[in-house]
Amino acid sequence: MTTIPEVEEGFWTRARRVLRLAIPSAGETMLHMLVMLVITYLVGHLGPASLAAVGLSWQISLTVMILFTAVGTGATALIARMVGAQDWVGANRVVRQAFLVAFGAGLAATLLFVCFAEPLLVLMGAEGDVLTQGVDFLRAVSSVFIVSAIMFIGHACMRGAGDMRTPLLITIVVNLLNVGVAWVLVNGVGPFPALGVFGAGVGSSIGRAAGGLLVFVILLRGRAGLRLQWGEGFDWSLIRRMARIGLPAAVDQVAHRLGMLVFVRTIAALGTVSFAAHQIALNAESTSFMPGWGFAIAATTLVGQGLGARDARRSERDAMLAFYIALAFMSVMGVAFIIFAPQIIGIFTEDAEVIAVGSTPLRVIGLVQPLLAAMMVFSGALRGAGDTITPMLVNAGSVWLIRVPGCLLVTLWLGWGLTGVWAVMGLDLAVRGTVMFVQFRRGRWKKLVV
Repeated sequence: MTTIPEVEEGFWTRARRVLRLAIPSAGETMLHMLVMLVITYLVGHLGPASLAAVGLSWQISLTVMILFTAVGTGATALIARMVGAQDWVGANRVVRQAFLVAFGAGLAATLLFVCFAEPLLVLMGAEGDVLTQGVDFLRAVSSVFIVSAIMFIGHACMRGAGDMRTPLLITIVVNLLNVGVAWVLVNGVGPFPALGVFGAGVGSSIGRAAGGLLVFVILLRGRAGLRLQWGEGFDWSLIRRMARIGLPAAVDQVAHRLGMLVFVRTIAALGTVSFAAHQIALNAESTSFMPGWGFAIAATTLVGQGLGARDARRSERDAMLAFYIALAFMSVMGVAFIIFAPQIIGIFTEDAEVIAVGSTPLRVIGLVQPLLAAMMVFSGALRGAGDTITPMLVNAGSVWLIRVPGCLLVTLWLGWGLTGVWAVMGLDLAVRGTVMFVQFRRGRWKKLVV
């Protein structure tokens, strides 16, 4: 096998390539975070019970991402490799198979979560008003999982081809619909009734339904060299290739989500005020994910395309540059969390007790932002190379060996409350970031065949 000679590139050439992918991805992530912040703002003023209902329901609904992650991760990695090798026929075969699997996964998720919304919330400790409102919200957002799957996996395909702009534009439409409908229906505007938490769920479902339809139509017409074409059924050999990459990512998500459910259940046991403070602090902290996830997505595409072009050195340098830029942004966010924690929490609630309880946890997580950047970007880089096993082992091991037992220790035995829980979460993120960095620098991912 011959290799393509390495061509030395200047810093600004590499930076432009990284930023061209990362900025739209970061923008998309920012929009997702902003819409959750707006929903938190709208619901937060209905009271702690409403805020807790949305928080619990949202955590449960996130488990559906397990079904979509396996397909999306495998599709992104394979398409990136094929685009790097200029194999557009193969890339479009991956798109077709990804959509067939997405339809089945979305249908299964819709049926599961609509039918079992109440028992799932009871399992999480919801009761009274939290349970009643949570069921309404969870059923509303679950009703459109079948089109949400198409949107999520379609975006993953486009990112593999290096098209970050189209997912960003679709996300703008989705979020405008989401916020607009929720704004009208949560409190009632004009002739529309005040539906409270259920109105927020309706806004989310309408936005996601529109996003899924847009992705479907755009890929039918063709975008970024990709086109969704019908004419053949399941290609099991190609699906198995996606599964080899995607299933470890799905197992990663299963372990993480189960750990997060225990984590959230532990916080819920601290009381409504603590859980409301946790939810607000979590949404505030999620703003720092914007550069992290944006550059992680860029690293996934860049590493995959570089390896597809047989240029591992380019893949490594691009991933490191993505990390350095994410590090700078997230460190600034960390400083802001430390200095302005009460003011940030106060944006979302006027409850003095919630502000007091949530401020210290937000300061704690501000300290580990640099290592959170490492965890995100290097996880994305490894997945772009097709190494989904390393992130699976690191994430699952850290969650179940550090976060879960640590949270039980600080709440049940030490009585440290929400601050102790967030200190354990910070330790978990720090360990994962350190290990991901070390594994990436070892370079075993350069030799993987997908």
